[in-house]
Amino acid sequence: MSLAHWRRFLPGLWAGGLLCLALLATPAPFATLLPSDAGRVVGRMLAQEAYTSLALAVAVLVLERVSARRGAASHTSQFTPGMGLALGAIFCTVAGYFALQPMMAAARTGQGPLSFGQLHAVSAAFYIVKLVLVLVLAWRAVSRPASS
Repeated sequence: MSLAHWRRFLPGLWAGGLLCLALLATPAPFATLLPSDAGRVVGRMLAQEAYTSLALAVAVLVLERVSARRGAASHTSQFTPGMGLALGAIFCTVAGYFALQPMMAAARTGQGPLSFGQLHAVSAAFYIVKLVLVLVLAWRAVSRPASS
């Protein structure tokens, strides 16, 4: 596959994975398992998603950087909107999962200034923002010319 194909494929794959997790994979355990078991299952899926998102974001950043370098003669900046969207998704992943997860574990035991529900809402908001950023990234990927 060419660089242009990978730049179109990866954001769509990433967006599809995020949508699948949000709309199918996380609600199903809560519909079929005890809440504590469902929470563990979903927690495991979200951990895998966080690491997958980081890997895909780095891959997208590399592809965007290579593409920007190739087109440097026609651009004044080598920072592309795609890079900004991927960096935003990285921020949302790090803040929404890696920073909040330890706080959520502490909140379950009654420690910390915020409740588990409040932290869960903040984490969900980061996930939604990441999803929107990746959807925009995927939309931009398929709407740009294939010659990149």
